[in-house]
Order: sequence, then C-alpha cells, then structure tokens
Amino acid sequence: MRVALTALMLALFVSMLSSTIVANALPRIIGDLGGNQTGYSWVVVATLLALTATTPIWGKLADLFDKLLLIQVAMLLYVAGSVLGAFSHSMTVLLVARAIQGVGAGGLSALSLVIVGWIGTPRERARFSGYLGAVYAVATLAGPLIGGVIVESPLGWRGCFFASLPIAVVAMVLMQLTLRLPRGRSPVRIDIAGSALVVTSVGLLLIWTSLVGQQFAWVSVSTALLLGGGLLVGVAAVVVELRHPEPVLPLRLFRNRNVLMSTLASGLLATVAFAATLYPAQYFQLARGMSPQAAGLMTMTTVGALALASVVSGRKINGRFWRWWLVSGTVAVAVGLGLLGTVDVHTHLVAVGAYLGVLGLGLGLTTQNLVVAVQNNVELSEMGAGSAMANFARSFGGAVGVCVMGAVLSARTATMVAEGVPGLGPTTGPLPEQGRIPILDTLSAPVRELYSSAYGTAFGEAFLVIVPLAVLSIVCVVLLQPAVRDDAVPLPPEVTA
Repeated sequence: MRVALTALMLALFVSMLSSTIVANALPRIIGDLGGNQTGYSWVVVATLLALTATTPIWGKLADLFDKLLLIQVAMLLYVAGSVLGAFSHSMTVLLVARAIQGVGAGGLSALSLVIVGWIGTPRERARFSGYLGAVYAVATLAGPLIGGVIVESPLGWRGCFFASLPIAVVAMVLMQLTLRLPRGRSPVRIDIAGSALVVTSVGLLLIWTSLVGQQFAWVSVSTALLLGGGLLVGVAAVVVELRHPEPVLPLRLFRNRNVLMSTLASGLLATVAFAATLYPAQYFQLARGMSPQAAGLMTMTTVGALALASVVSGRKINGRFWRWWLVSGTVAVAVGLGLLGTVDVHTHLVAVGAYLGVLGLGLGLTTQNLVVAVQNNVELSEMGAGSAMANFARSFGGAVGVCVMGAVLSARTATMVAEGVPGLGPTTGPLPEQGRIPILDTLSAPVRELYSSAYGTAFGEAFLVIVPLAVLSIVCVVLLQPAVRDDAVPLPPEVTA
C-alpha cells in the first residue's frame, strides 16, 4: 500500500509540476519568445484548458477501462509534451506543447485521485488526501524554486521542461510493479458525443475569458460567437449527458447536495489556488525586481502553510466536525485575498509573505478535503466520474481565475503606464512595445520605476477582484449536510496495492 501510494503521489507531483515549475521562468520565456501579457497567461491557460477539458473524460474512462494502463498513457503524453516544450522556438509551438502536457496532467491528476479512492476506505481517504495535499504543496513550493534555479543556470528556461522526466519514469515503474486494479466494466458504451460537446464548450468559454477586453470588446461579434457558442454547446452537452446511459459527466450525482456544493466550492476556490501560484512570481520579479530564484523563495510561506494545513486536516478530520475544517479554510481564503488586495509596490515583503501564508492555510484546509467530500458521497462504481467532476470544476475554475487575473493585470498595468508616460520627460529612453512584458534590466530607471509601480498596484487589484468568489465558497461549504458515519467499507477483492 505504501509503495503504491508513493507512486500515485509522484504521479500527482509530476502533474502539478507542469504548471508551477515554469512560474518563475515565465517572464524570461515570454521575453525570449517575444510574447505579451496574453501570452504569459496562455502558457498556463493552454495547459489548464487541455487539463480541464479532458479531466472528466479520463475519469469516466477510469470507470470503464484498465486504470493502470490509463495512468501510464497519461504519463507518456505528459513526457511527450515536456520534450516538445523544451525544444520550442516560438510561442505557437510552446502553446501546443503545453496543451499536450495538459492532456497528460489531466489524466495524472484525475486518475491519481480515482485510484486513491479505490484503494482507500472512506475513513482512509481523508488521511490520504492530506498526503496528496502535501504533495500539491511541495510541488507548488519545489516547482518555482527548481524553475528559478534552472532558468539562471546554463540550461536556461528549457531545462525546466526536463526536470520532471526522471520522476515520471520512477512513478511509472512503481505503479507497474505495485498496483493491481479492476479492468473496468463490460459492455462499454463510450459517450463520444458528450465528450466532444464538453470539450468544445469548455474551450470556447475559456478562450473568451482570456481574450475579452484585450483582443476584442465585451460587446462584439467575437463575444457573441465565443460566449454564446460556448453556452449553447454547453446546453447541448447537458441534454446529451442526461440521456446517455454512460455519460462522461453523470449529472445525476448533483442530486446529492454534498456532491453539488463540494464541486461548486472546488471550482470557486480553484480560481484562487492557480492564480496564487502564478502571479506572485510576476509581482516579485516585475514589481520588486527580484530574480526568479528569489521570487520562488518568497512563495515559501504560501506553500508551507498549505502543506501543514493539508496534512493536519487530513489526519484529524472526522465525521462529526469535518464541515468546520472546510468553513475555517474558506474563511481563511477570503481573508487572505482581502489582505493581498491591499498590496502595492511599497508593501513590506514580510507583510506580503504573511498574507500569502494566510491564503495558503485556507487552501490547505479545503483543496483536497472537498474531493474527499465528493468521493464519500458517490458509489464505488462511479468513483472515477465523481472524482473527475470535482477535478474538472477545480481545473475549470483555475483556468478562469488565471484568465481573469491576467486580464485585470494587463488592463490595469497598461492604463497606469499610459497615464504615467507623459510625466517621464523626453530623455527616458525607448519604451517597451505596448502589451509586451518588459525586461526590467533593459529599461532606464524612470521607465523601470513606472512599470514596477504599475505591476505592484495591479497585482493587489487583481486579487481583490476574486474576493467575491471566495465568499461564495463559504456559502457552499456552510450548506453541506452533516456527514454520515464513514466506517470502513470492504474493498472489492480485485483491488490490491
């Protein structure tokens, strides 16, 4: 059991590393490949889009086919995307590589949770989720640190894409040697139409979220096509899913209040979680002039608090008081966001670290425990689909959060820079191309100060925008019903680890 759990933790670590290891390297990557703020967001969004769109499909496939084979395929896709990313010489190739990584990471994250749900009893799942939450935290911590060190080494930012490959190989070997899982049900009816509609709807909505207000106006033909098309395809997906005998997203599970509220809370909190791992690095580098490695060190308070809260809550949570862990966590997230909303370029770094720590504490108390709340309210035969729905909500929310915060950062920074340029005088040197993320070392002191101030102020405003989502997550967890007894339930005889 321990070796199998270790293998799954390594698989989850690899999937999380796909986003976090490039966090501190992104300013350098975008500068090298000639990208802008939209490109900065899309290096992450491309992965999240592919991850989000394919997560429910991976989860449903886990209920139908060999789980071990599926997670090995997911790992191979992740490796292929990593290799392609390492050799990218344009933003287009890099985004394709990140999308392939996202498909693989979607399988790794979804299937890791599904398999843990299979090999653990309801009571054990909370403890296992604490370990997985700690892995999430360690990946969040190690990723920026490793990325910061690598990007300043002779390997450059391309080395970030190779760093996780040895871990992926070890995880594949351990899983092959230790996991013995059921091979699925027969006969199988794959929901091809539903899968295609879900992927299309999610893709259109995320593309609209990332581009509206920057590439086109809120009221425009593009908005009508992307937003309207995404919603219409989403409605069609719901109709198909309600009629299909083996839907990729079994909406009937939402009749259970705990499944519905936990899934909604997962999605709302994910808007915070992904943004909290991505944009602080940009703040520390562009607003405070830190190196990638130093920026990674500044995130330690977030991840340390997240890891501690995940492990402690996973081990201590019980059937009687489990809701209050979630309520406390969502309140901490809302408070942390409110504090980060006050940050600007002059805020003391100790205060910024403390605010990030409060946010990490809240995320640690909620992120994995919400998945457990879903798993403990679905039948074992639908463990894959139920876990994938929670993961789908988390991935979709994360992608939306990254897009929204990226849009706010881009718009507010551009506005403040435009307002400050007339006061710089004629001898300040050339300005960066509009919309491009600047390389601060190449700018004159007045221009560098203007950009740093703009990024510092926009950072706080961007976090303030998503405070209402954290408040809604509090409402969701308050509405959860008291837990039933979660005494150990015997597993099917074919499940071993």
